Amino acid sequence: MKQNFFPTLSEALEAENLSHAWPCTPIAYGQTIGHTYDDGSKYGYYISIYRDERGLYERPIHYKRG
Repeated sequence: MKQNFFPTLSEALEAENLSHAWPCTPIAYGQTIGHTYDDGSKYGYYISIYRDERGLYERPIHYKRG
């Protein structure tokens, strides 16, 4: 079974091999941030990550745009 919440942003991004694609933007408690990573394709690659009220980061949602 996959782990869905992580104590650090780095661990959450590494779970989906996305550390290279994140712009080092901090995430506040209770906040969701979306980011489009330029992967060389026409529309890029979308990444969304949520940090809950306890400070845990949810496994990122990500997909190719377009």
